[in-house]
Amino acid sequence: MRNLTLALLMMIGFSCTQQTKTKELKLAHGLDVSHPVHTGMVFMAKRLEEISGGQMTMKIYPSGQLGNERELLELLQIGSLSLTKVSAAIVENFAPKFKVLGLPYLFESSEHMYEVLDGPIGEGLLEEGEKYRFRGLCYYDAGSRSFYTKERPVEAPADLDGMKIRVMKSNTAMNMVTALGGSPTPISFGELYTALQQGVVDGAENNPPSFYSSRHYEVCKYYSLDEHTSVPDVLLVSLEWWQNMTPQEQGWLKQAALESVPFQRAEWAKSEKESLEKVAAAGVEIIRPDKSKFTEQVSSIYEDYKGQTELYELILKIKEEAK
Repeated sequence: MRNLTLALLMMIGFSCTQQTKTKELKLAHGLDVSHPVHTGMVFMAKRLEEISGGQMTMKIYPSGQLGNERELLELLQIGSLSLTKVSAAIVENFAPKFKVLGLPYLFESSEHMYEVLDGPIGEGLLEEGEKYRFRGLCYYDAGSRSFYTKERPVEAPADLDGMKIRVMKSNTAMNMVTALGGSPTPISFGELYTALQQGVVDGAENNPPSFYSSRHYEVCKYYSLDEHTSVPDVLLVSLEWWQNMTPQEQGWLKQAALESVPFQRAEWAKSEKESLEKVAAAGVEIIRPDKSKFTEQVSSIYEDYKGQTELYELILKIKEEAK
C-alpha cells in the first residue's frame, strides 16, 4: 500500500510550482466528502488561498485515497505528505501523551472539551508532535463515540459480554472496551462495513455522522448513546514541510486552520442532529442508557495511570478545567 501511495504522490507532485510561485499543499484523510470534518478542511483550504493571496493552495484527497490513518501519519513523518487529519486515538501510537484524550468520560461536556483543546493544554499537545516529525495545527470536533451493534442493544456494560467490538488501533480504546466487558477487535475503518456484514465483529463504536456516512446503520440496528469517549480529530502538518515554510507561510496556514475550527464545530452540531434523525428513520433503535453504569465500570483505567506521573498530572489538569 505504501509503495502505491508514494508512487501516486510522486505522480501528482507536491512542491512549489516555479511558474506560478504557488506552494501547493497536499492534505489526505480517510473520511467521506459528506463528513463535517471534511467540510471543515474544505473551508480551511479556501481560507488559505484567500489569506495568502493565492500564494498557497491546498488539494484534499479524501476517503482513504492515499492510505489509512496510520499510513498517512507515517507519510507525514517522512515528508511525503504535507498534511493529514487523523483521530487523536491514532496519534497516541506515535506521541504517547495523546492517549489521555481517548480516556472514557474524560470531558464533562462539549464546553469543557473546547476549553481544554483551545487552551494551553491543547496547544501543548499539538507542539508535542514535533518530537515525532509532525506538528499539530488544530483540533476538529469528532463528537462522542457510542456503541452500535447488530443483534442486541447495549443498555449496560453487561450487554457487551461476549461481543466482539471493532475499535481503532489504539491501546486506550482497547483497554476501555475490555474494562466494559467486550472483546476489542482492531479493524481499519475502510474494512469495517464488510466485517460487520460477515460477522467478523458484532458491533463497533463511533459518532453519529460517521455511523451514518459509513452506512453501518444498514447492518447495525441498535445505537446506544453511552457517549463513552470524545476523541477529537487532529489536523497535522509534516514537520519537514513546516520547517521549510517561511514564518509568513506558517502564519497563513495556522490562521486558516484556526478559522476553520468554529465553522467545523457548527457543521458538526448540525450533522450530528441530522444523522441521528436519518438513522432512526432507517429503522435504527436509538438507546439512551444510564451512563453512570459505564463510568463506574471504567474507573479502574484511571487508577492504572497513577504510576505514570506525567500523564496522570495531565489528566488532573484536564479534570481541573471543568471546575
